[in-house]
Amino acid sequence: MLIKAGVDISRLNREIRRSLPRVEAIYDEYLEDFVITSTFEGNHGAGSLHYSNDAYDVRSPNENGVEIYMAIKENLGDSYDVASEGDHIHIEYDPKT
Repeated sequence: MLIKAGVDISRLNREIRRSLPRVEAIYDEYLEDFVITSTFEGNHGAGSLHYSNDAYDVRSPNENGVEIYMAIKENLGDSYDVASEGDHIHIEYDPKT
């Protein structure tokens, strides 16, 4: 796991933190670097779960982007939202209860 300079993962809540090794394993399977590019810092949309420490962004893979994105969505399940946003993949814990 690589963390972009200035990014702090220490405040991530338990459930979103639990996704980190799962997503990292998917990146490893495709021989891609797993780089966390944002948590709470930076500018995000109003109501973003970044600000409540329930979301992070990872750098989009160089190759196999669609396959990696789909594998993350499938692996994390319905309690997580995963969105491909061009240069990064946004992952948030947002259970639908």
